[in-house]
Amino acid sequence: MKTDGRTAPDPAAPISARALAVEGAFVFTPRVHRDGRGIFTSPLQGEEFARTVGHPMPVVQTNHNRSARGVLRGVHFTTTPPGQAKYVHCARGRATDFVIDLRLGSPTFGAWDTVEMDTESFRSVYLPVGVGHAFLALEDDTVMSYLVSSPYRPGLEQSLDPFDPDLALPWPEGLVPTLSERDARAVGLAEARKLGMLPRYEDCLAVTDGYA
Repeated sequence: MKTDGRTAPDPAAPISARALAVEGAFVFTPRVHRDGRGIFTSPLQGEEFARTVGHPMPVVQTNHNRSARGVLRGVHFTTTPPGQAKYVHCARGRATDFVIDLRLGSPTFGAWDTVEMDTESFRSVYLPVGVGHAFLALEDDTVMSYLVSSPYRPGLEQSLDPFDPDLALPWPEGLVPTLSERDARAVGLAEARKLGMLPRYEDCLAVTDGYA
């Protein structure tokens, strides 16, 4: 299941939102103000976020990475509980962002969606607790910025094989990706399910209920 995240925003709205194919995930497109000095935009606008999603975005940590063209990071998710929600935008360069529902019992389990991220639109993606995330950098020096709902704890960070045929993610042809050692040896969806790695939908909702 896929859309490309390129729905034109309402130019009169400070930020527009659209639901993705993964239940509870959204793409937000802010208005970008441009003049001779450059640009100004607000990728996260709390009131509109809460109206759209149904709860505020609890931010306890910000993350920042820079990637060369062809770097693929993911598929990543956090053991639930405690789980981790993410709000992601591209601060420099260009990337394709992937949102994958890994929550056992979710009405959209196994579904995925993609959003084109760049510094023209400043689209941002909200990934609820339990949803897998990956991105592919399409330019050198691509910078991705994350707001996350829980602190980084290495022992709780999980990874799935991004090329697992059960996920069937649409990686572009002709681009040889660069992966971390952890991502290159990650297990597939079926093995992760057998190992008990995947989050349960009800546990993810229970964590999210605490955000209200």
